[in-house]
Amino acid sequence: MTDLNDPKAASGSVHLGPNPGAVAAVFMLLFLASLVPVTLLMSEAHFPSPLQTPEEVVAYFRGDIGARVRLCAFLQFCAAIPLGIFAATMVSRLRFHGSSAAGPSIAWFGGLAASTAMAMSALIQWSLAQPGLAEDAALTRGLHFLIFAVGGPGYTAPLGLLLAGICVPALIMRLLPRWLAVSGLVLAAIGELSALSLVIPGALFLIPLTRFPGFIWLVVAGFKLPRERAGHGRPAGRAGHGRPAGIDGPLSAERRVQGAALLAAPR
Repeated sequence: MTDLNDPKAASGSVHLGPNPGAVAAVFMLLFLASLVPVTLLMSEAHFPSPLQTPEEVVAYFRGDIGARVRLCAFLQFCAAIPLGIFAATMVSRLRFHGSSAAGPSIAWFGGLAASTAMAMSALIQWSLAQPGLAEDAALTRGLHFLIFAVGGPGYTAPLGLLLAGICVPALIMRLLPRWLAVSGLVLAAIGELSALSLVIPGALFLIPLTRFPGFIWLVVAGFKLPRERAGHGRPAGRAGHGRPAGIDGPLSAERRVQGAALLAAPR
C-alpha cells in the first residue's frame, strides 16, 4: 500500500492502492502451487484432460486422490481473489492516469469474469472430489467437462479482454513499454482464440499458451504501470482541476500579450 504520509501521496500525484505487480505475483504463486498436488510430482497419475477416455477419468476420481484434488481446488479458489484485486487496481490506475476510453471498463469486465470463472471451476472441482460422488460415472464425467469448460476457455477468453483492455490505453498513453503492450495484445488474441477449443479439441493447447505466459505478463505489467502521474498531480493529456486548457501555459501568456497590445493601440 502507498504511504499516506508521503508528500506525493498527499498531493494526489501518486496512485493509492496495492502494488498490482505484487498482487499478480501472489496470484501466480497460488495457482502454480495448486498444480503440485495433482501432477506427477505427488502421485503416479495427473489430473485427467478432457481428451482422455471416460474410463480413465472415472478411475482417477475413484482412486485415493480426493484430498489432493480438494487442496488443488482450495488454492485455485484462493488465487481467484488476487486476480480480481489485480484487475480492480490496474483499472483504477489507468483511470488515475486520465484514461477515459472504453479500455479500462473492458479490462474490468474481463478481469471480473476471469476471476469468477476460476473460482467457479475450483468450487466444481472441490465438489467432484467429495467421497462417493465418483461412483456415478455419468455425473463424474459431466462435472469433469464443466471444470475444463469454466476453468479453461471460460477463464482464458475473459483474461484476453483484461489484457487487451489494459494494453490499448497503456499503448496510446505510453504508460507501458511498447514491447510489453504489444506482447500483451498478442496474448489477448490467443486468449480469445482459445474459445475455439469448445468446438475444436485440437485447439486446447491455446489455453496453457494463454495461461502461463499470461502469469508473467500480469506481474511485469503490474510493476511497470507507473503509480505516479505526469504533470505535477494532473492526469496526462488533461487540464487539471477543471480549469480550461491553456491557463498558466504559453498559449495563455500569448493571449495576454495580444490583449495588452489591442488596449494600447491608438483609436
